Amino acid sequence: MSSKLLLPSFNGATTPVRRSATFRRYAGSIAALALAITAVASPAAFAQGAKHTPAADENGQKTAAQNNDLGNAYYHYMLAHEYEEMAATYGRPEYATRAIEEYKMALDNDPNSTFLNHGLAELYYRTGHIKDAIDAAQALIQKDPNDLDAHKLLASVYLRSLSDGTQTGPQEDMLKLAIAEYEKIVQLEPKSIADRVLLGQLYSFAHESKKAEEQFSAAQKIDPGSEESALNLARLYMSQSDSAHAIKVLSSLPPNNQTAKTEYMLGVNYDQQKDTTNAIAAYQKSLDLEPGNLDVKRALAQDLFNDNQLSEAESAYEDIAENDPSDAEALLRLSEIERRQGKYDASLATLEKAKALVPHSLEIQFNEGLLYDALGRFDEAVQVFEKLVAGSEHANGQYSDADKNNLSVFLDRLAIVYREQNKTDEAIAAYKKMETLGGDYELHAYESEVDAYRDAHDYKKATEVAQDAVGKHPKDVGLQLLLAEQLTDSGQAEQGIALAKSQLTGKASDLEVYRALATIYTRQRMWKDAADALKHVDKLSKSNDDVLYAEFLQGTLLDREGKTDQAEAEFRKALALDPNNSLTLNYLGYMLADHDQKLEEALAMIKKAVKLDPQNYAYLDSLGWAYFKLGDYAQAEANLRQAVERNSTDPTVHDHLGQLYEKTGRLKQAAAQWEVSLKEFAVTVPADTEPGSMAQVQKMLDNARMRLAKEAANPQPIKN
Repeated sequence: MSSKLLLPSFNGATTPVRRSATFRRYAGSIAALALAITAVASPAAFAQGAKHTPAADENGQKTAAQNNDLGNAYYHYMLAHEYEEMAATYGRPEYATRAIEEYKMALDNDPNSTFLNHGLAELYYRTGHIKDAIDAAQALIQKDPNDLDAHKLLASVYLRSLSDGTQTGPQEDMLKLAIAEYEKIVQLEPKSIADRVLLGQLYSFAHESKKAEEQFSAAQKIDPGSEESALNLARLYMSQSDSAHAIKVLSSLPPNNQTAKTEYMLGVNYDQQKDTTNAIAAYQKSLDLEPGNLDVKRALAQDLFNDNQLSEAESAYEDIAENDPSDAEALLRLSEIERRQGKYDASLATLEKAKALVPHSLEIQFNEGLLYDALGRFDEAVQVFEKLVAGSEHANGQYSDADKNNLSVFLDRLAIVYREQNKTDEAIAAYKKMETLGGDYELHAYESEVDAYRDAHDYKKATEVAQDAVGKHPKDVGLQLLLAEQLTDSGQAEQGIALAKSQLTGKASDLEVYRALATIYTRQRMWKDAADALKHVDKLSKSNDDVLYAEFLQGTLLDREGKTDQAEAEFRKALALDPNNSLTLNYLGYMLADHDQKLEEALAMIKKAVKLDPQNYAYLDSLGWAYFKLGDYAQAEANLRQAVERNSTDPTVHDHLGQLYEKTGRLKQAAAQWEVSLKEFAVTVPADTEPGSMAQVQKMLDNARMRLAKEAANPQPIKN
């Protein structure tokens, strides 16, 4: 026989069993084998493995009957063990049943044997006789409440019942029983890290966070270098949205104990804090320790993409796609990067590969629409978005939250393309559908309708939409402020300002109101009032995002006042908080370019803004203007023409394109653009223009007409 018994596990387990050559050869004669062993081995040796043996006589000697009982117990135990081995080897449940019967017969001869009782209880557990295993383990604990092995066995039974659905009672009851056993186990074995971690996990499942934290912390104190303890404690803090604590725990591990898993968890928690820089560093360390982990590389690639590190993100996604050709998301992100880099043909080709893998993906179809929009293929973009809208609409009007979100995004994008085509009515129809989704979607629809009418210079309808929205939602502060701004821009400044002020409550929520007032006063060139409103904005701004917006508003005010240097300082403060804020990048870049200052830096800022939002006509106009100032007229024309294609009602864009045509000797085209510019200036509210801009365009147009008239009167001879 084998010198070491490694108890087998049934039901798919793979516990190794050391088998003797004798057994393999004579498996059919178990009884004879067991009798032979019994004859050679001393029953007393078997008794040494038991805590309780039959009582001796008065002289301390075992009686013959007692020795016979012990021998029979040993005989049946050996049979039980052999049947266990056979059951494990051949997977036949009848052998497991025979093993159980032999254990019972062994216990008939030695009922107080802890060794045999444990063996039977474990066999019950391994063979799936859960109720019998529980009864057997509880019987052992009743005999000895501090029987550690029995508590561990019972705890294992409860855990197995929880994991495979074999519990005999409600799951919550089984969880409580498992917790009770592990509470006893850590009491009996307080230095066991594994048991404390497991108890902590059970507390977490039971939503007893405080107790879970105590166990994980205790495990960490036993071994400060235990990664498992740190990871579990970090997960607990993550579930409580306390990423700062999670980072502290993970960072406290000694450097030599920080594995790829630790670094990955650090990255996840830095992401929760929107600390992309440290998240990228953590993911990179994780990959250095485990280079082939694609899940980590995906997280790294996404953060590089979010951080506008497009070249690095592109490299990471290319590696993912190469190692996992079925990863459609990697191809989709590659297509997005190529689109943002202006590589439209490559982007379309990559997107087709993704589409072949997941032909019905809404996200891939959505990006296809964005790509057509970027290419100026507006009709094709409309077709894509209309199809997405039609496929997302429900006849009964009932939508899940996810369905509402998807439909609102599709409608919004469809409306934007319509607006780029100057199809205001179609855009409004899309926003009207969005209204029916209710909640924030409805409010966004009202705001977008106002913007669409303003783009079309139909300020009367814009005001009517705002009034209608307030009538339906009179308590919504955002809509009241929308109406206030619209009234102010439409020549009813006193009424608009009064409406905005009436929303003040003296609470922290006044931040939104003071922002609106600062914007209104700035647009109305009421500098002192704007500065006073911004003091309140500064006082109420607490988060980084709030402070950033406050700096942006301050910069806008100073720029409109003509204080360019001070405005630049405020915008740079905003960029220090968020270097990828496209709104600030564009505003500062355009302001510098317009004043012929730091042109190369201005160009870099605007190019970054365009990469972040490639379809934004205002950003494209800024980029074209920066190239114009630098004398790169080809690039200037390409971007200015794109800007005009996306918004033909902005007088400034037509003015810029006119100046470009004049500079490149195309005076007739310049005059045509200035004529359109003047036409749009005439129907644009004063708040949307700079004083003197219209007069300056008129002067350039007059000069162009005079020059054209002279050229017509004195035609130059054609050179051969």
